Amino acid sequence: MQSIKFSQFGAADGQPVIYFHGTPGSPVECEIFDLYGKQHHLTIICYDRSTIAPRLQGAAYYQCIAEEIAKKVGDKPVDFIGFSIGAFVALQVCRAMNGKVRSLHLVSAAAPLDAGNFIDAAAGKAVFRLAQNHPSAFLRLARVQGWLASIFPGLLLRMLFSSAAGEGKALAADKTFRIAMTRTLKTCFKRDSLGYTRDVIAYVQPWKATLADISVDTHIWHGAEDNWSPVAMADYLASALPGCSNITVLDGLSHYSCLYRAAPTICMSIKTLS
Repeated sequence: MQSIKFSQFGAADGQPVIYFHGTPGSPVECEIFDLYGKQHHLTIICYDRSTIAPRLQGAAYYQCIAEEIAKKVGDKPVDFIGFSIGAFVALQVCRAMNGKVRSLHLVSAAAPLDAGNFIDAAAGKAVFRLAQNHPSAFLRLARVQGWLASIFPGLLLRMLFSSAAGEGKALAADKTFRIAMTRTLKTCFKRDSLGYTRDVIAYVQPWKATLADISVDTHIWHGAEDNWSPVAMADYLASALPGCSNITVLDGLSHYSCLYRAAPTICMSIKTLS
């Protein structure tokens, strides 16, 4: 099987940490961990899930990622960071890793939609409902988003962040952030957007029953103003994950601003385990 493409940040030979990018998202997100990884001697690896063969779905998809991680880290302990819908993927890969993950950090995590009435409070509810009820129409929408990402990425970025809340509004106005997000969108929606649609269609299916199997030491980080993954999702995950040892809700922060604020503390926390 062909290796999954990845990007690496932080120390060249440090403690391995796997970052699961959001959806839409790409390894570009992980750049914010580069400095903190170097400071704390962490090697932070982000696999580009859009490069995994579209035919791999469900358990085979998660097993593919787990096997790639196992080959990469060998006998070393490994820690996971999952952002947004990437947190869902991280949780499923944890199950496939059979207890080999030392700690899991969930940032702005998207909880299972079958676990509560979360969808009405989410800014992306129309997209989620489309993916749930009309997946073929969702695939067509994703192709349109892909076209926008390649031709008018700034317009797509403005559309996505039109609902930004809390400190996310200031972050969306930051030039450096906009440049990084433009690169992220161009990467995410390449290859006919099939990696993006695979993650979203899997996410909107029922999966709350899988959480009882995940006993890894889990830390949850969430913005109190997050309207993409409403804070009720964090509360649910904290109650449903047997290994959840800590939940931190950050006042005034939303989706991406929580990731930016939590990144240095997460790296410091992982370093203390070594």
